[in-house]
Amino acid sequence: MSPTPAAGAPPPPPQPEPQPLPQLLPLPAAGPLAALDPGRCKCGLVRCDPARQQVLAALILEPEQAFAQLLAWQAEGAVAGVVLGDGTGSRHWRQRLAPLLPVQLVDERRTTLEARHRFWQLFPPRGWRRLLPEGLRQPPRPWDDVVAQLLLERHLGQPLTRAPSLPPAAF
Repeated sequence: MSPTPAAGAPPPPPQPEPQPLPQLLPLPAAGPLAALDPGRCKCGLVRCDPARQQVLAALILEPEQAFAQLLAWQAEGAVAGVVLGDGTGSRHWRQRLAPLLPVQLVDERRTTLEARHRFWQLFPPRGWRRLLPEGLRQPPRPWDDVVAQLLLERHLGQPLTRAPSLPPAAF
């Protein structure tokens, strides 16, 4: 049972109301897209070509760097919208991105396991890792960029290739 305020005591201060989420604009039917796997410490970020067939950039960045990169791509006209994973921190990202670009939320469930499998498709194991069953292999680096690519592939309904000149992302 909560205590009742003493007679004549001032009422408790009002609690701030959560800000409503901005309305999301639909993604354009054509043009390059970015996909973001949001995280507290690091984010996976990818950008595809205007035909939406190939990943042209794949990065793992700290959250503020990821936001700055999205702004730079927007200024260059290199992205028409953002596919955003609906997991950790997506509310914050939605509030920041929706006023700037069209944003589409994508279900992030099971992406970590699926991205580990996709990692080995994109970067076949070499050396002793080839001998391990895939279920026992751990990628040798963070794979947040692959999660972002998987989110974009889920949205598009098709797998994307990576540009041959694209270096593996590092964090």
